[in-house]
Amino acid sequence: MTDAVLARVYKQSDLDILAKEASIPIVNGLSDLYHPIQILADYLTLQEHYGSLKGLTLSWIGDGNNILHSIMMSAAKFGMHLQVATPKGYEPDPRITKLAEQYAKENDTKLSLTNDPLEAARGGNVLITDTWISMGQEEEKKRRLQAFQGYQVTMKTAKVAASDWTFLHCLPRKPEEVDDEVFYSPRSLVFPEAENRKWTIMAVMVSLLTDYSPQLQKPKF
Repeated sequence: MTDAVLARVYKQSDLDILAKEASIPIVNGLSDLYHPIQILADYLTLQEHYGSLKGLTLSWIGDGNNILHSIMMSAAKFGMHLQVATPKGYEPDPRITKLAEQYAKENDTKLSLTNDPLEAARGGNVLITDTWISMGQEEEKKRRLQAFQGYQVTMKTAKVAASDWTFLHCLPRKPEEVDDEVFYSPRSLVFPEAENRKWTIMAVMVSLLTDYSPQLQKPKF
């Protein structure tokens, strides 16, 4: 009855079953393991701002969640370095880390994981964070807020970043994750990032459902 399905689910295994049984394209709109369409919007935003992705250093400060997993699975392939800081006990999935290390080696990029937010931010072009409490984790709120103390992105964080630093957050944002000074600063790309969700979703649909080929020269990543 449809030409494609974009599914937001809790379990990645539900998407795997859909993809296995369906005769039409299945797009991951969000799962507990990955959020690839968000990362497409993020990379388009960075491509627009910096002109190129290659050589950028991404600094992730926050939870080892689905957004981070999608960045880890893709950053090296675009020539980007990745510095990750998560609290102890909230690290990314070890299976994803193993794959990310392999991709970094294959593409001659750097990947580092730490529990120190400032270490991850040091020299970073792009400071990135996300919600500390994802769908289905509401009961963990008190424990998570305590565990993430010191992980708020502030101008103190930005001071150790690269001189051309920018900030990304896929929204909705809470003040404990990033303060107003950074969130509403000219360095914050969160609103172009939000708009680019529209264009990248449309691009995914067009590329899957038509024989469209780009009219413009493919950008250099």
